[in-house]
Amino acid sequence: MNISNSFSISSSALTAQRLRMDVISANIANAETTRAQVVNGKAVPYRRKMVVLEPKQQSFGQALDTALGDTKMGQGVKVTQIKEDSAPFKPVYNPTHPDADSEGYVYMPNVDILKEMVDMIAATRSYEANVTALNASKAMVTKALQIGK
Repeated sequence: MNISNSFSISSSALTAQRLRMDVISANIANAETTRAQVVNGKAVPYRRKMVVLEPKQQSFGQALDTALGDTKMGQGVKVTQIKEDSAPFKPVYNPTHPDADSEGYVYMPNVDILKEMVDMIAATRSYEANVTALNASKAMVTKALQIGK
């Protein structure tokens, strides 16, 4: 096992979780935004965004070793896309709102604050776990270098 492999795995996860927290923060900040963009002359509410994470691709040699039973550590994680949630917007009856339609309904973003907070807690915990793993790897390398003194 390459000692730097654990550092690259943890650093890729830290980067991915940081981006995930940034996207969740943007969702929370825009939970009441009814004019995120204009499509065909009509204001459209903000649409919730989600981060898609996947494992980093293995090289052919690594995939062959895995298929032959030579188990190795993973290669880390990467963000493949930030996609929009296709859930419908929430209609809210408020005829005095400037974005209300002819029936008095305002379409609010499809952002659920509770769901976003749960996702934020999960992303924060994942980030903290990867910091702990990175620090443990660093401590092992430091101890190994001290043995050679």
